[in-house]
Amino acid sequence: MPPVATPPSGEGPSQRLRIAWQQRHESDYIFRFWTALGWCLLTGGVYVLYIQYQLVRRSRDHNRRRLEELDAAAAFAWDQAQARGLTEELRPNFQRASDRRRVLGELTTAFRDPVLWVALAVVSGGLAQYVAWILLDGDLVRHAEAEREIECDLAEIYARLGRPITVLDPSPRKQRHNVAGRIIATLASGGFYAIWWMRDVMIDGNTHFESNWRFEDDLARASQALMIA
Repeated sequence: MPPVATPPSGEGPSQRLRIAWQQRHESDYIFRFWTALGWCLLTGGVYVLYIQYQLVRRSRDHNRRRLEELDAAAAFAWDQAQARGLTEELRPNFQRASDRRRVLGELTTAFRDPVLWVALAVVSGGLAQYVAWILLDGDLVRHAEAEREIECDLAEIYARLGRPITVLDPSPRKQRHNVAGRIIATLASGGFYAIWWMRDVMIDGNTHFESNWRFEDDLARASQALMIA
């Protein structure tokens, strides 16, 4: 049996991969910090609730979409490897990718409902937003680490299948925020540092998504080429 998940739908791996790739502009919301800050000022701070909603929603939806996309890519590659008699050679890569996809699966079970987090922010007088930022930062670190390892194995697999994927971004891995330092800075500045903290959460997600897109485009092209071959 292939070390990949079996989808509940009747769609094949190539179709699942294509759909997940095309849905990225629905899940991967890109913040424009200065625009968002301007709306916060114009609305007397009410727009912060929309920011809270989108921060939580995009993290949840991006993780779900990437899990589906990477699982479909592995399933498609497994079929191609079987056709070429390469399954035993590539089995360690498939197994490692499967193990790391479990991390992405675990993140889908976390309490990340955007509407509820907005409600918590309202009833807590804004305190819940800081909790959400801390959790989202931790989610992104776990997600990025697992994702990077999956992408490395997929790159090796697709290269062996004759369709190399662009070398992954060699930039350093994202580090967790210094939560204690940020809390102290927020208190010491009378809350003004929270604006910069919010900005960092926005930018971290933006950077991660845009980095993913380069790999996704190459993965989609490689899969399409294998389909045609």
